[in-house]
Amino acid sequence: MPRRVVPIWSLPRRASPAWRSFPAAADRRSFPPEVIVAVKAIACELPATLGVPFSRLSVADIRGQVIERGLVAEISGATIWRWLAADAIRPWSQRSWIFPRDPDFEAKAARVLDLYGRTWQGARLRPDEYVISADEKTQLQVLARRHPCSAPRPGVCRRVEHEYERRGTLAYLAAWDVHQAKLFGRFESSTGIAPFGRLVDEVMAAPPYRFARRVFWVVDNGSSHRGRVSVERLEAAYPNLVLVHLPIHASWLNQVEIYFSVVQRKVLTPNDFASPEELAQRLLAFQAHYERVAAPFDWRFTRKDLAALMVRLADGDTSRMAA
Repeated sequence: MPRRVVPIWSLPRRASPAWRSFPAAADRRSFPPEVIVAVKAIACELPATLGVPFSRLSVADIRGQVIERGLVAEISGATIWRWLAADAIRPWSQRSWIFPRDPDFEAKAARVLDLYGRTWQGARLRPDEYVISADEKTQLQVLARRHPCSAPRPGVCRRVEHEYERRGTLAYLAAWDVHQAKLFGRFESSTGIAPFGRLVDEVMAAPPYRFARRVFWVVDNGSSHRGRVSVERLEAAYPNLVLVHLPIHASWLNQVEIYFSVVQRKVLTPNDFASPEELAQRLLAFQAHYERVAAPFDWRFTRKDLAALMVRLADGDTSRMAA
């Protein structure tokens, strides 16, 4: 009767002397490529397709699936972790994503990218033409901590009191000159057509925009500046203004959002302000500071990148989407 050969990768770890001396090296020798591929395939499955009651998989969950399916008799979590890390597979992580649903997404996004490169409808912008990126940071809550925040010291980070009192809300509207690194900002009790109109008035009344040949305003599709009606309203008020809407769900193409992310990190975190007035003063002081030290953003997402993005979306691949 022929002798039954048991593959080494199906044996418990304790049965392999190599594990006791060189576990990492033994991992690589003991498991054939097809087992590694199968483990990675399981890690890339949605939990629902595996029939498990989880919303996301951990290394322990993957290990349980591997053993339950009989791929191996025993395997360590560290081995699985190393295999997944080699391909940056992290099934326990997730990222929120909204798939573009604007039928004219590519065309609308392309013209904004052209403006960032100082081009409009195939022609170079003149020196007296400007590009403004504008938006609102809505519902900024003013939270007063019940106890003062403590300063950091060696071995101890800054501590922020968990409990707070609500002291109101504020809306921060900002306009960013894409090529001049110039900022305009104002505060309103809420957003809307009239508050946004006041921001436009402030910018368009200031030189050089007042006397510019054209001033392009890049905005999203928020209710303050949505649709053809907003184009007609603003362009009627300012004949040298050109309102350019981003595609739906494409705020990541609006450069002022980069500035807002800086504001969130540098000013609004932690949120500890006694009043809306204190928050407004802090934001205005930061705005003045930022404008002194800022330079135009090094924008590198081009029409070529956009075309590649659209191909990946068509193929259902969101693994390398723009942030």
